[in-house]
Amino acid sequence: MWMIFGILAIGATLFNLYTFSVGRDYKLPMAIALSLTALTVCADYSYLSVWVEAEDWSALADVVPGMGRAWWVLTSISIGLNMLPIFLERSMKKRRL
Repeated sequence: MWMIFGILAIGATLFNLYTFSVGRDYKLPMAIALSLTALTVCADYSYLSVWVEAEDWSALADVVPGMGRAWWVLTSISIGLNMLPIFLERSMKKRRL
C-alpha cells in the first residue's frame, strides 16, 4: 500500500508543479501531494508494525535503518518540491513591485 501512496504522491507533486507552471491554482494539488506523502509514511509504519507483531527482528534490522533515512530524505524532498511554487510566486511578486 505504501508503494501505491508513494507513486500517487510523486504524480501529485508533478501535477502540482505543472499546474503552477501553466499559471493555474496549485494549492489543491499541493495539499493532495503532501497528504499522500503523509499517507505513504503512515502506510509504511503500519507495514513495519506487522513485522514487530510477528517478532521478525531480522527483517526489521535489515529494513528499518535504510528505510528511516530514505523516508526522511524523500519526505523532505516532497515538502520542498510542493512548497516551491509558493516561494517562486513570492519572488515573482517582489520583482513586480
